Amino acid sequence: MVCFSFMVRTQLHWYFHNSVSDEKKQMVANVEKQLEEARELLEQMELEVREIPPQSRGMYSSRMRSYKQEMGKLEADFKRSRIAYSDEVRNELLGDDGNSSENQLIKLREERAHLLDNTERLERSSRRLEAGYQIAVETEQIGQEMLENLSHDREKIQRARERLRETDANLGKSSRILTGMLRRIIQNRILIVVLAVIIIFTTMMAIYFSVRGR
Repeated sequence: MVCFSFMVRTQLHWYFHNSVSDEKKQMVANVEKQLEEARELLEQMELEVREIPPQSRGMYSSRMRSYKQEMGKLEADFKRSRIAYSDEVRNELLGDDGNSSENQLIKLREERAHLLDNTERLERSSRRLEAGYQIAVETEQIGQEMLENLSHDREKIQRARERLRETDANLGKSSRILTGMLRRIIQNRILIVVLAVIIIFTTMMAIYFSVRGR
């Protein structure tokens, strides 16, 4: 009976351990995948931040440093969890049966909860990274639109300057034309006055000689 009970407990422990082990492996693979996606997202964000105009780059560079620090903490925490899991597997392979099945169950539950917590933290960090990346992309788009608007405004200002220069040139030509016209008018008036004086003088001389001849 004792032997049968021991065999049942052994089989139950083996079944439970394999089930939990498979679940842990799946969780570890899931965390590794999310970490890799977060790393790729950080690299994309870093490239996007480098293309942001210098005047607004500082704020996003500070956020990038914060994201990298948080990413480093998550990776270190995950590494510690993996080391603990590897130590446990090695001890079981070496036949270290110092702890009871109940203690192992508690330990497995704690490790599972710890991995779940790390997964949730990683998911939250990934969401924050995605939000930050979206903000960076939107900021870059706004910056590009502002640069395009500034370029259009500069072209408008240049065209306005060219029109002003053309207007100034036309005004200069008009001024020279008016000056020439006024000069000719004055010359014509002077000529008319001179001709009038000559006519009057000639008439008076004719009258004078006519009267004197009589």
